[in-house]
Amino acid sequence: MTKVIGIRDLVRNASLLEEYDYVEIEDKRTHEYKGLFISPKYAQEMKQILEEKLAKEREEKLNRLKKFIGSNKVQDRFNDLSSSEIRRKVAREKYSDK
Repeated sequence: MTKVIGIRDLVRNASLLEEYDYVEIEDKRTHEYKGLFISPKYAQEMKQILEEKLAKEREEKLNRLKKFIGSNKVQDRFNDLSSSEIRRKVAREKYSDK
């Protein structure tokens, strides 16, 4: 069973969570959907589903970033130089008379 209620109704009667499988929360003035509260008997199962989904999303983001990792390696000739020193050295090599 389910029910749509406002936040104020939930605060006034928290036992609604035990009476229904889930309760949808809606802003009564704007009719904007605010979220979903689930019965304690389903909480652990839903938590596991959400953790799996979030882990999958994080893994996908990491896989997208992995293709860029290591693609900008610093050449040996620039080791131990600051960024401004690297810029100066590159400019000298590029624009100095040869």
